Amino acid sequence: MPRFDLALEELRAYRPDLRVPADFDDFWARTIADARAADGKPTFTLIASALTACSVFDVRFPGYAGDTVAGWLVVPADAEAPLPTVVQYLGYGAGRGLPHEWLPWVAAGYAFFVMDTRGQGAMWGVGGDTSDPHGSGPAASGFMTRGVESPETYYYRRVFTDAVRAIDAVREHPLVDAARVSVCGGSQGGGIALAAAGLTDDLVAVLPDVPFLCHFERAVGFTGRDPYQEIVRYLAVRRGMTEQVFETLSYFDGVSFAARARAAALFSVGLLDQTCPPSTVFAAYNAYAGEKEITVHPFNDHEGGAASQWALQASFLADRLSA
Repeated sequence: MPRFDLALEELRAYRPDLRVPADFDDFWARTIADARAADGKPTFTLIASALTACSVFDVRFPGYAGDTVAGWLVVPADAEAPLPTVVQYLGYGAGRGLPHEWLPWVAAGYAFFVMDTRGQGAMWGVGGDTSDPHGSGPAASGFMTRGVESPETYYYRRVFTDAVRAIDAVREHPLVDAARVSVCGGSQGGGIALAAAGLTDDLVAVLPDVPFLCHFERAVGFTGRDPYQEIVRYLAVRRGMTEQVFETLSYFDGVSFAARARAAALFSVGLLDQTCPPSTVFAAYNAYAGEKEITVHPFNDHEGGAASQWALQASFLADRLSA
């Protein structure tokens, strides 16, 4: 596969002008405050498991509008004191799956929490358990255009709010050190992690791996792949909606969240990635306001560093926790 985006030296300097709504911060402050004011408390139900070296909790917590969101909290079975904790967000279409799929961070001595993505969990993997009870107007198949007529109704308003409330929830568990929480995710999960980092002040680290949901105005139409092509298909039919759609998307761009995040960050990018083009990842990385590093995989597509990236993340996080 030939390289199709900017040269690496151009990517490292790439800082596009981005539309940022004047009320971006007010919109998100109001959204998160409303969610925190909704009724409900997280529940942590210890479940029987074949994982004898781990304790597994089925978690339910109130997300956007108080809607119930599911997750797994997995901790070392011998844990007594509060542990540094990693919260993971999922790639497009995945659900929380089964507890035994989420062992690397636990084996490294962390408490680990994985959040279901509302309405998803039926495209690949084992599946999810969280519905999205909010409807939308006409949309292309998938999730990218659900409620895209307005930032108030857009699907990712709910998902990003859930991501912040997941951090709030996990901090209530006695085996979680609330002062040592980090977030991670790949692709969609990387974009959600950036949003969570931009909306949460006191994280230790954010680990966005080949992040999606960044620099929409370049990505849409630049890559021929889904999920960005969902927006192309929507606008090909709803021809008069272009300005309105991109105005909505400007409230959800990972570049804007990156500019507001302060936790130490380790990004990754594949230079042959046609799902999340390198320039969209570097747009977020170059805007990132905190300490940051990026791992460049010159010959990889959307798989990025795959399992090798986790080892780099583990080393990066251990260094920040020991500093």
